[in-house]
Parts: sequence; structure tokens; C-alpha cells
Amino acid sequence: MTQSLVNHFQGPIPNVFDVVHAFWIAGGSCDGCSIATVGATSPSVENLLNGTIPGAAKVILHHPVLAVNAGEAFIEPFRLAAKGELGAPFVVLCEGSIMDESLAAETGGYWSGLGADEDENGDPQPIPSSSWVTRMSEHAAAVIAVGTCATWGGVPAAANNPTNAASVMDLLGEDYRSILGLPVVNIPGCAPQGDNITETIAAVLLFLNGLAPLPEFDELGRPQWLFDETVHRGCTRAGFYEEGTFAEEHGDKECLVEIGCWGPVVQCNINKRGAINNAGGCMNVGAPCIGCTMPGFPDSFAPFYKTPPGTMVSSSISKVTGTVIRNLREMSMANLNRTTKWDEDGHVPSGWGHVKEPNLVKKVVKYAYQKMQFSDSPKPGSN
Repeated sequence: MTQSLVNHFQGPIPNVFDVVHAFWIAGGSCDGCSIATVGATSPSVENLLNGTIPGAAKVILHHPVLAVNAGEAFIEPFRLAAKGELGAPFVVLCEGSIMDESLAAETGGYWSGLGADEDENGDPQPIPSSSWVTRMSEHAAAVIAVGTCATWGGVPAAANNPTNAASVMDLLGEDYRSILGLPVVNIPGCAPQGDNITETIAAVLLFLNGLAPLPEFDELGRPQWLFDETVHRGCTRAGFYEEGTFAEEHGDKECLVEIGCWGPVVQCNINKRGAINNAGGCMNVGAPCIGCTMPGFPDSFAPFYKTPPGTMVSSSISKVTGTVIRNLREMSMANLNRTTKWDEDGHVPSGWGHVKEPNLVKKVVKYAYQKMQFSDSPKPGSN
């Protein structure tokens, strides 16, 4: 987060709100972000809607799929918010990319919309999603882009797409600020982990009520505490990379970088947090990372499931150094798989299989290792 934003929010926010409205607007999307959100558990959507998070305002959600009302009764709060007449603070949540409606209008159509107004002939004309985002953002306490399509453009904005799709940031521009002075908040992922979405919303709500500082965001508006590490650093397979052992085909247990994993350079917490309820996650279940949280996705990561060019250098180095590391660790493992008595007797009394006794070289290595191990503390059993 820039220093200017830090300085801007040093003082407390004077108002405390019991209720905050959340308007969910979909552009070019597959609804995967909505599905991910309702699957969140920490906190859950129910926690937000019921106001059970201490200090956070209760959320009134206006979602085109989850709403119980329809027609003009559903659209009316959107109209009030767009005119700044809602009478309560609200946040705008955008799912999906922003498509260039001027292209669709050339043939009398539209890409994505919500609700309708009457045209000059009295006929209903869909209201483009981008129009809602533009108008409502002027009065919003925060604008949050949910998912890679909304944050960077995503799949709908891939090369040669016919819609000229872009991100919410592209639509509102770098000078955009909410009524609280916030630029667009970005939660990337295709789809994002639901907990990343609800946790960020809860953090913004606590800030809105003056009970917590402004959460830390990076230079691209991502929650710093969620996207400051790479996939690789939290991967359960990272140890294989360090030891220079790599999967050769899908289903192998080793590191996946040689079958197309971009995890070492992709910022995402999928392996630490899991896909849902701390379970699953791409690499945890055997799928290489294809970089879906990154602004360059999908074009910069194509072709998928092919060895990234940089891997030829990094994995080759890892194979050389890893061979030494792996052999040293296996030697230590063999030593630690023995009790003191077995060392004294020179025999492991296992009926499951024959355990080889260490040769002279391994005994010398163990002696030197223990000299260093107990250099500043007494060895157990010594006088």
C-alpha cells in the first residue's frame, strides 16, 4: 500500500454502522466466484448476513441469483445506490470482466446487463453491468473486484476476444477512489478461495466501523496478507523440488514444475488455505498451477501443462544440488532410524526385514555429525 494511503487513514472513522449493503454485479463471468463465496467457512456468508462477526456491520446482500425478490423490487435498491439515495453505506462487489458495450451497441445488443430501462420507444432496454459499476462506484464505500475476470480481465479478456473485455480497474481508472478514499480492491482467482473473499469483506467492514486499521494491500490492490507469498512456498511438494526430484507424469507424487506448474512465481495461498474448508487445493490434489490469480492469466501462461521455459534452468540446478542434499538427508535418516542400543549391539532386531549396518564411511560421517551436533551441549549419556 502506498504511503499516501497509509497517511490518509491514520485517524479513526467517526461513524459506526449496524448495516452495510453489498451489491453483487456480474459482468463476463461463469458465476464461479459466487459459488466460491457461498462455500466460504471462515468467515461464512451466513456470518456476514447474520451480523455475527463482532464489530462488523450486518450485510444486506443484493445478489441476482441469491435474492428472494425479483423484477423492479430487486432493482430498486440498485437505482437508489446509483443516485446516492440509498440512505446507508454500501459496497459494490464485481464478478466477471467488464466488456465493451459500445461494440455490442453497434448491432443493437449488449454483452451483460442487470435490469432494464425503457428506451425512447417505450421498449425495455437492458442496463449494462458496466453502467451499474460506473454509477454506483461514485457513492460506494468500497469497490471490490472478485475473481480474476474482474481483477485483471481473465479468460474473457484473452487475446483476440471479440468483447474488448477488461478489468474493473481498467474501467474506473487509477484515479478512482471510493467515498472512503479507497482504490479498487482486487481479490484474484479463477475462482478465488471463498475464504479470501469473505475475509477481505470482513476486514473492510471492520475498517468501515473504525474498529480496525485499513487492511494492507499491495501495489495492485490485492490483500497483502493473502497474496504476499508464492504458491511454491506453501506447497506440500516443495521439498521434492529442493531435492531435485520431479514428477514425470500426472499422478506422480513429486514436484510438478516439469509438467507445467508455475507455482514458484505465482502469488496465491491455495496450498496453505485449501480450496474449501482448508481441504483440497490445486497442487494438493495433483494439479499443476496455471497461474489463474495473476494479471497475465491466461495468455502469459499458455500453453498449459507444458514445462515453463525458466524451469529448464532452475530445475537443472535443483537436480545437481538436490542430489547431494537428498543423499545427505537419507544418510541422516538412516542414523535416526536406530536406537542407541541397536548401535551398541550392532544389530537391528526387526523381523520385518534386514537392516544393513552402516559401513566405515557412514560411521565416520555420523561421528563427525554428532561432534558438531553436541559441540555446545552434552551428549545424552555422556559423563
